[in-house]
Amino acid sequence: MSALTTTTAGRKAAPAAGTTPGTSQGPPAPRRTALLPTAALLLGALYCLLPVAWVLVASTKSGTELFSTFTFLPGTGFADNLADLGAYRDGIYWRWMANSALYAGLGALLSTIVSAISGYALALYRFRGREVVFNVILAGVLMPPVILAIPQYLLMAKADMTDSYLSVLLPLILSPYGVYLGRIYAEAAIPTELVEAGRVDGAGEWRIFLRIAVPMMSPGLVTIFLFQFVAIWNNFLLPFIMLGDDEKFPMTVGLFTLLSQGSNTPALYTLVITGALLAIVPLIALFLVVQRFWSLDLLSGAVKS
Repeated sequence: MSALTTTTAGRKAAPAAGTTPGTSQGPPAPRRTALLPTAALLLGALYCLLPVAWVLVASTKSGTELFSTFTFLPGTGFADNLADLGAYRDGIYWRWMANSALYAGLGALLSTIVSAISGYALALYRFRGREVVFNVILAGVLMPPVILAIPQYLLMAKADMTDSYLSVLLPLILSPYGVYLGRIYAEAAIPTELVEAGRVDGAGEWRIFLRIAVPMMSPGLVTIFLFQFVAIWNNFLLPFIMLGDDEKFPMTVGLFTLLSQGSNTPALYTLVITGALLAIVPLIALFLVVQRFWSLDLLSGAVKS
């Protein structure tokens, strides 16, 4: 009995599952927090969110409270500001908001379609000059939009299309960055074998694109649509140059005109701030709606090469 006890006591306990024999079996070491990166991220978040917080608080203040109270102290005039904004010039702000929705929604949709077709062609087809075309598109990505604004205005003026909805929509349809993303997503998501199998089965090129390529590229197309919508929604320079009729202004140019008039009529400052706050709401709603269409696995359910 004593020998059995000695043998049992002398044995070492088997290592726990998933551990290496001979290593310590104590509690896991506490995770160290990288203080410097965390602090940098917090400062970046504060830098980005502070103006939004200011707009949110300032929109609740009346004209007198805006200049006489503490910056981040809420006011009592939000309902009055909304009513004044809706009543200003028979509700022209809502016309500006509708114009922005038209420019951003239709422009982003058309740009996404063009980017999908162009990206698919550049990714799946082999033709002479393909890389040259793609490099020219990359050069367009690096070119600031302000450089193209004046030439685009001159082209529209030559075609007698300035001060029209098309003068804002047409230059926004082709997005070099959207075409670039379209090619990247097409190369990553669509196996060549799947396209060849569709051709062997007798499917035409358009049917392969619509039935096979588009569903597999859908996460990328949603991303392109979202980027384009936000870019067009916030666009100021192009409609400012193209348009002269304030009935066709988008929200950005309309608020700028109100802000310019605020130097003579300080009461308009509260309308500008309230209008800027309302302009953020559609972007937040769009992001919440489209984010469920994103997928981490672009090749999910597909044949992988």
